[in-house]
Amino acid sequence: MQHSFNGALIRQLLAHQLISDEAVEKLKTSISAYQSTAEALVKEGVITPENLMLFASQRFGVPRIDIAYYDVSQIPDELKNEKLVSKHQVLPLVKNGRTLYLATADPSDIAAQEDFEFNTGLQTEFVVCDPLALNEVIHQVFSSLEEGLGVNESDMLELADLETESVETEQDDGNDGKDDAPIVVYINKILLDAIRKGASDLHFEPYEKEYRIRFRIDGILSEVARPPSALSSRLSARIKVISNLDIAEKRKPQDGRIKLKVSAKKSIDFRVSTLPTLWGEKVVMRILDASSAMLGIDVLGYEEEQKQLYLEALAQPQGMILVTGPTGSGKTVSLYTGLNILNTPERNISTAEDPVEINLTGVNQVQMNPKAGLDFATALRAFLRQDPDIVMVGEIRDLETAEISIKAAQTGHLVLSTLHTNSAPETLTRLSNMGVPSYNIASSVSLIIAQRLARKLCNRCKEPEIELPESELLKIGFEPEQIKDMTLFKPVGCNECTQGYKGRVGIYEVMKLSEQMKTIIMSGGNSLDIANQAKLEGINNLRQSGLLKAANGITSLAEVNRVTQQ
Repeated sequence: MQHSFNGALIRQLLAHQLISDEAVEKLKTSISAYQSTAEALVKEGVITPENLMLFASQRFGVPRIDIAYYDVSQIPDELKNEKLVSKHQVLPLVKNGRTLYLATADPSDIAAQEDFEFNTGLQTEFVVCDPLALNEVIHQVFSSLEEGLGVNESDMLELADLETESVETEQDDGNDGKDDAPIVVYINKILLDAIRKGASDLHFEPYEKEYRIRFRIDGILSEVARPPSALSSRLSARIKVISNLDIAEKRKPQDGRIKLKVSAKKSIDFRVSTLPTLWGEKVVMRILDASSAMLGIDVLGYEEEQKQLYLEALAQPQGMILVTGPTGSGKTVSLYTGLNILNTPERNISTAEDPVEINLTGVNQVQMNPKAGLDFATALRAFLRQDPDIVMVGEIRDLETAEISIKAAQTGHLVLSTLHTNSAPETLTRLSNMGVPSYNIASSVSLIIAQRLARKLCNRCKEPEIELPESELLKIGFEPEQIKDMTLFKPVGCNECTQGYKGRVGIYEVMKLSEQMKTIIMSGGNSLDIANQAKLEGINNLRQSGLLKAANGITSLAEVNRVTQQ
């Protein structure tokens, strides 16, 4: 039986010019005769085992081991899974706490890690070794190992053969004694992995012949696991159980929440959404980490002048602050950061949200429930009878909500809200297009923040870009004074980051409404007129703010181009 091969190792070797395209082409005709890609590379003379181990160790950040001298008697019997070892040519060595160490010649083989983690319920770490020596030791451990043994979906299903009733109806009370069941352990590990990697969203996606799990990390989706597609219904059932959703309802979308206790003092909330698709229920989970709203304004990426404008607007007793941008641009964190600054015992703060993402003690948060007749407009009317100082509206979606919000801003209340627009000037025309009179816009809106989230370059591995001529830099949008002594950096990638990036930073357009802008609004001016006036007043738009981040080495020019308009 032909074994599965991981082309990632070959691509990495090609990218670092350790093997040639010609050698790979020749290898294709004989690779099926070998147990693994690494073995084929060595036995066909494409690369020496020493060079392969050295590259794999450095590139993937894993230690090397001379497997020929390893005492195989240390391997616990329960870890000797012939089928998995044969399929992946990966040998379990030792268990240390909840971590299982695996010997491999190919640390890029994520599928091997996933298979062992799924079947053992343990976290896995690779150590790299000579592929030929590894084959010898595997045969030594499994003297009766037959050529071609592999693990397929039905094998994994046997290992996860829980009674359907126990998966779908069991409620977690911490004492059910079934936490070692593979499905339970697997889901728990996926959730903890997502938190550890700093993911914002998890996608569980069923298809006809496969099942895919992806994490959104720093705004980019990437695949992290491919459990057997036959487990689709069990995985979704488990998630629905811990989200307190109806496991019998598979034809309609559902929304729920999970609270995962990660330590004695810290819990992480997940917002869960299910969606019936052609091949099963897709589940998306948003990680709601309250600590993200408690970071403080200094770490969000505002330039000093922008930060002062936001703080001054928050200090006003009345008016409207609008935060705009697409979904996933960090609007919620900006709003919650402002609320956290305002949250004192002297103030009465009420919020209308759909959904309530982060719980803030001291803030009266109201979850919208349209089925019960509780929408933004209804909640706002109620707030105004509750002696409010500050009101936050999750989103201004219609004229009624806009009018009540503006009325509140005009009658001695500070109002914070969001809109989905591309820039600060466009926000004003959006309100006008909704039907809000221009004199109401001019008299109530005090500050508009448009924002995006850009990935931050990893400080450990970033490298200078090829220097561009001054004329090209000016064409891109840099100011002449920025170009002098400026160094642009590019992503590289290392063991501490994702594709050369680590974390995200906000890019902002912070526009305080001046008297001239109010005059333009009153005279029926459009967003271009307001944008031109903002430029005259020295307000950086999103593009200029992004280029400033690139000039300071915080992000790359490519990332600025991705998140802002060229």
